[in-house]
Amino acid sequence: MSKTNGRADGSLEEQLNEEQQKQTLENDLPAAEPSDGFEENSVGGPQSSVGTAPESELQKLRAERDDLFDRLARQQAEFDNYRKRATKENADYRDFAVADAARSLLPVIDSFSLALKNASPRPEDLRKGVELIYKQLQDVLQKLNVERIPAQGEPFDPRVHEAIEMVESDVAPDHHVLEELQPGYRIKGRLLRPAMVKVAKKIG
Repeated sequence: MSKTNGRADGSLEEQLNEEQQKQTLENDLPAAEPSDGFEENSVGGPQSSVGTAPESELQKLRAERDDLFDRLARQQAEFDNYRKRATKENADYRDFAVADAARSLLPVIDSFSLALKNASPRPEDLRKGVELIYKQLQDVLQKLNVERIPAQGEPFDPRVHEAIEMVESDVAPDHHVLEELQPGYRIKGRLLRPAMVKVAKKIG
């Protein structure tokens, strides 16, 4: 009995000694440095901080993505507003341009109305009235920067002349405009319509 108690007591004593040695070793270990990538927790074991780094980076990237989407949406809205405003301004400009042209033609319409109301049986009076109205129309076109394209006797130019017919003639030089059938016009150098012409070609 005593031997058994002696062995049991010895075994218990050995276990207590091992626990004391283990505790002593743990107390003698140096504290973890922050640069090592480990941090001590409440239970005494090292814990890696690597797991929290990707989560922080992910949140940062999500925030940057949301900011970019927000800026893109704002810029898209600003561009749409600018496009609508530009379209309206262009439409207003065209309307005002047409209004100015129509306003310039009103005196001509008045002259036609007056000529029809006071039509004279004499052909010379009618001719004078028509010439006056024609002169008014020329003045209107000049104010609108519309000019007539020279044609009669000019060298044929396919950029401003439209040849209706080639006619053998010794009256005009070869490939020159022999006759103007319909005048052409341009505005500030831009072609409105070409002049319809007959073009001379060398006989034989």
